[in-house]
Amino acid sequence: MPRWKELPAETSNSERQLLVQLRRLKDHSDLSLAALASRTSYSRSSWERYLNGKKPVPRKAVEELARVCGTEPTRLIVLYDVAERARAEAPAPGRADEPSSPPRSAQSSSPAQDQEQGQEQEREQTPDQDQDRDRDQGQDRDRDRAQESASTLAPASVRPGRTVPLGWMLAAVALAVAVAFGAGVLTARGWDDEAPAEKPGPVAAGAGYLRGQTYKCAVRRQDGELRAGHSDTREMLLDINSTGFDVVEAQCLLREKGFSPGVFDGLYDERTKGAAKKFQQAHHLVVDGIIGPDTWRELRR
Repeated sequence: MPRWKELPAETSNSERQLLVQLRRLKDHSDLSLAALASRTSYSRSSWERYLNGKKPVPRKAVEELARVCGTEPTRLIVLYDVAERARAEAPAPGRADEPSSPPRSAQSSSPAQDQEQGQEQEREQTPDQDQDRDRDQGQDRDRDRAQESASTLAPASVRPGRTVPLGWMLAAVALAVAVAFGAGVLTARGWDDEAPAEKPGPVAAGAGYLRGQTYKCAVRRQDGELRAGHSDTREMLLDINSTGFDVVEAQCLLREKGFSPGVFDGLYDERTKGAAKKFQQAHHLVVDGIIGPDTWRELRR
């Protein structure tokens, strides 16, 4: 069986868990991507993009994959909902506010030709070119601001056609750059103040996690539930190869409940999964070794 490609580094933890489960389900069914395409409403190239993390997998595709493989889709839908919520809470990439006019050639052309050429270029542009165009527009606007500031701050005695002393020119450029940089900082701060505070969630919980480091467990009861101080999640799904502070929290709570995994390094390995299974069996939960909302609820009691 061929090995799967490594998922993109920017793939979130919740999205990664969903794709791992979908890959396992596809592998256990012995169905090729072409076979999936013939039995579902999605093409072979679409399944390749979904399962390799190149494009978010739709909810309908998750349900159809479960149906084709003959499994209950409930757990996969829970994983999908968590990943979808994480994508919705992630900040969207910024875009430029104003489009720029299409580039002109070195030779002169009529207004009708310019309009026709601009419309043709706009039709041929792809999403990636749109992003490059927006980035270039932003750079052009920054240069225009710097030039305007330089012309404003130049001495009154300087007139077109006269030679500008090098010292004056360098001083004006340096001052214009400093003004532009300060304006950018103030604008960024204004945006930060106006933006809503990010809610703590499964993705943000693992910030600052260092793989291979052992963490301390200081379990205490707070607001009527047990907490180890590494994460406050009650719904993150943890399975083999999950990493981060959510895993450290689960390891510490398992030890507190008498089912110690022996390690507290934030890596959900076989030892941690074995301890989770024993805990689930003792509390009459589904014994699958996957820590989800039901297992979290019992761990925090």
